Parts: sequence; structure tokens; C-alpha cells
Amino acid sequence: MGRPAELAVRLGWHMVRNGLAKRRKRFPLVTMLEPLEACNLACDGCGRLREYEPVLHRRLTPDECMAAVEESGAPIVSVTGGEPTIHPQIAEIVSRIVRRKKFVYLCTNGLLMGRVMEQVPPSRYLCWVVHLDGTAETHDRAVRRQGVYAIARENVRKAIERGYRVCSNTTLFHGSDPADLHALWRDLTHLGFEGAMVSPAYDYEAVPDRQLFLRRSEAIDTFKKVLDPAQTEDMRLYNNPLYLEFLRGERQFEKCMAWATPTYTVMGWRNPCYALADSHSPRLVDLIPKRHETFLLLFLIGLTAIAGVESLFSQLKPWSEAVGAELREMMPFLDPITVKPGD
Repeated sequence: MGRPAELAVRLGWHMVRNGLAKRRKRFPLVTMLEPLEACNLACDGCGRLREYEPVLHRRLTPDECMAAVEESGAPIVSVTGGEPTIHPQIAEIVSRIVRRKKFVYLCTNGLLMGRVMEQVPPSRYLCWVVHLDGTAETHDRAVRRQGVYAIARENVRKAIERGYRVCSNTTLFHGSDPADLHALWRDLTHLGFEGAMVSPAYDYEAVPDRQLFLRRSEAIDTFKKVLDPAQTEDMRLYNNPLYLEFLRGERQFEKCMAWATPTYTVMGWRNPCYALADSHSPRLVDLIPKRHETFLLLFLIGLTAIAGVESLFSQLKPWSEAVGAELREMMPFLDPITVKPGD
């Protein structure tokens, strides 16, 4: 199962409507919504519990969540945290966003999926994103609790059987084993996952063990092994191919477009990026740069067109990767803009 073609169409239309019709030079593409910061796990590499310790008791109400979604206006909403499924009103929050026909990516560690599935039916606008950092032994060690992987895997198996869209998200740390990750992604592909997302761990200053995080040179070597096309050709990877090239050190980007993925928390709109985690604003407009760059707008529209074509072909022909590569070669000026991992 591939991602819905409607997703690329809606995102492209969002860019055209805002960028060309409304002449907006800066506007969100994805709303990062954090209804709470509390979690039912305490993973070694996560700094959220430490950064937001004074407000772990706070929760956004469904109305506050919807106000943030409407203020952003983005067609995609990533519901994260913390662990969203422990929020007592998460079913209402997700259902209301889905009714607005926003594409919701509900992030979770997988432990409480069953409770939410009893209240929120499958929808093409809803996709579970289950965090898995490796196979059973590796993942349980990372989250510091035995049996978490087995529970999460069983819950996602049931979710797929019921017709839910399901993706995974994997964070790479110092010492991540490429062979273990390949085994994980093959298993998830066999289960019927829509795709696997991968990224380097954020270098949280609040995490005491600094050796957990990849440095730039080590990250490139690690991702070259993890994302070796010869090893991953039978797996479904969800990230944009250009971003995967960046992770392997095959592309370099100097600019950040954090304004495209604003984060709303119990403290308000979080200033980008993770280095400024202690700063928040009550209004999203205060976080969007005023400088205009028409080229960046054209790039975003073109990149979405490429992603839409690749998504369509991935559902029609097995040779979609070759077609996508030809498209990118024909239009080399359409480079993504992303954030470099720490040097």
C-alpha cells in the first residue's frame, strides 16, 4: 500500500493556492501538534521529558488543538508529543481533524493503540506512525523496557488487519546496527506498512549522555550503510528520495525552512529549531520570516509535483524510482531545503 495520491494533490494545491493565488511567500506545509509532553516511556535519547518537565501535567484541549490546526492551515497534521495516546481526549482531537479532511499522522510508541482504535475508525486521512528503533532486543533496550516491541508489533498487525494506514519512524543513534534495521524494515514491509521513515537523533542538550548522538561524519558513514540501495530495494522507505541522498552525504543544503513545519505545544508555538526549545510564541505569524524569496516558493511547488508523480507511479509501475530519478535529473534546480545534522 502506498501513500494516497490525494495527499500529493492536496499538498500541491495548498502551495498553488497560497503561493500564487494569495501571494504568500511563507506558509506552513505540516502542522506539528503536541497535545501534551508527558510520555509512558523514558527513552535514553529523548530530551522532551527533560525540556518540558515543568509543564508535563498540562494538556491541550480539543478546541485549542483545532484552533492551532486552523491557524496553521496546513493540509497535514502530525500529532506527536510526548505520547499522544495517553491524552484522555486524543480520540476526539484526531476525529475532529480527520473530519476537516486533514491528513493526520498520529505518532505513538504503540503501547496504547488498541484503546484509540476502539474510538477512531480507519480513514485514508489517518496514518499511525509507530516509533521503532530496531528489532525486539534493540528497541526494548532503547526504550528501557522489556516487551515494548512485541506489544507494538502486535498492535500494528491488528491495525493493518482493520484497514488502518501504518508507517514507522526510526531514529538512528551512535552504534545503530544497519543489519538490525534492515531486518526491522523487511519485517514491517512484509506486515504491510505504508513505509518506514528514518532520521538522525536530535542532539538534545538536556540528554546527559552526549555519546548517544551521531556526529556529522559518523552520520554519513552510518546512513550510507543503512540506506544502501542494494540492501533496501525490497523495503518501503517513506522519506523523500532527495532527503535520503542528503543523509548519505550525496547532497548538501545550507538553508532551513522550519517555518514550513511549525510546532504547537502546551506553551504555544515553538520557535524553530530544537536549539531554541525554551522559546515560544502565542501567534504563529510571529515565527514566520518576513523576507520574500520567490525562488523558494517555486522550488516547493516543483518538489511537490515531483513527489506527486513519484507517488502515482509507485502505485502503477515498479519502475517508478527510475522515472523519479529522470524527473529530478531533468529539473536539478528543484533541491529540497533541510537542516544539517550537528557537526
